[in-house]
Amino acid sequence: MNVSSSAAATEYIKRHHRHEAGENQCSSALVKLIKAPLPLVWSLVRRFDEPQKYKPFVSRCVAPGNLEIGSLREVDVKSGLPATTSTERLELLDDNEHILSIRIIGGDHRLQNYSSIISVHPEIIDGRPGTLVIESFVVDVPEGNTKDETCFFVEALIKCNLKSLADVSEGLAMQDRTERIDIRKLGAER
Repeated sequence: MNVSSSAAATEYIKRHHRHEAGENQCSSALVKLIKAPLPLVWSLVRRFDEPQKYKPFVSRCVAPGNLEIGSLREVDVKSGLPATTSTERLELLDDNEHILSIRIIGGDHRLQNYSSIISVHPEIIDGRPGTLVIESFVVDVPEGNTKDETCFFVEALIKCNLKSLADVSEGLAMQDRTERIDIRKLGAER
């Protein structure tokens, strides 16, 4: 990440990613640059009802009703993680500022009092429209674990989700560019 992106990320974290971590909690923020335009990335992130579109550990999600603050989703987690289900509540969905916040309120896992905020910001990457994505969290440290162990585990999950978000977004952006090129070729051949 270049210096201007780093400075921008720091400013966005101060503005949008305020977590009050208690004594027995850990908190962190992770940043990812994605070579895809913000509208495309946001279209994936904002889908509270379809996190499996880019989150590789989600096998299924059921979110009945309209997508609004307070909406709940039941998430099934793929095997291999120390969890099977998660009940999550939509805390914030801001389509103007591109911010999504969720809180885990139940399920079969060890992430007690988990809350996360993900924000999406425009960025120019290699001269093209790109996106700066920031995800922050706060969570209780489970009994028998340290703050460092807990942060390391959650950060590893988020890094995997952000890498998958980048892969999916960049693939869709490349597909869109390819389709536009093909249409131009067709027009030139006529």
